[in-house]
Amino acid sequence: MSNAAVVDAALTLFAERGYHGTALSQIAEVLEVRTPSLYNHMRSKHELLETIVGDTVRGVLDDFRCATEGRDDPLDQLYHAVLTYSRRHATHRREAIVVNRDTSSLDEPARSVMQDLRREHEHALRSIIADGMATGRFSVDSPALASFAIREMCVSIARWYTDDGPITPDQVAREYTEFALSIVGARSG
Repeated sequence: MSNAAVVDAALTLFAERGYHGTALSQIAEVLEVRTPSLYNHMRSKHELLETIVGDTVRGVLDDFRCATEGRDDPLDQLYHAVLTYSRRHATHRREAIVVNRDTSSLDEPARSVMQDLRREHEHALRSIIADGMATGRFSVDSPALASFAIREMCVSIARWYTDDGPITPDQVAREYTEFALSIVGARSG
């Protein structure tokens, strides 16, 4: 049994039952080991949550940076940022559910660190929208409200999307990206 297997089992159970609704004994049961054996792979259940949230939030930021790097036009930046963010929520649903529901269960200082990283993503998205307004590419009253609407819309994908449904993650991502461009009143140019 690897550390990754322990994290994966915890991720599945946290997504299904919540962090507080999952006991270490349940993680051990899924892995078909005795509960004390888990301590060879982790220090605590909290450490598992911290790993899941940290890896996910850092992954979102890395995705955002890769999607926007080298792009100067705010419309192009927003398009690729939302395409990547919405696709991530269709392909990493368990992680999205855990981060959005259970980050508040982290102890300090981990909770504040993760919240700061999440705010960094929100501010970066808001900045793109503000730049688009300044250059006449977007027509929206509030970059903060538009950013919030776009992020919440994308986060919701994790709650409803299923792999066996009629649409692919790429189709969802493209459609949600078009919704985002509508939210900001995008203008081609």
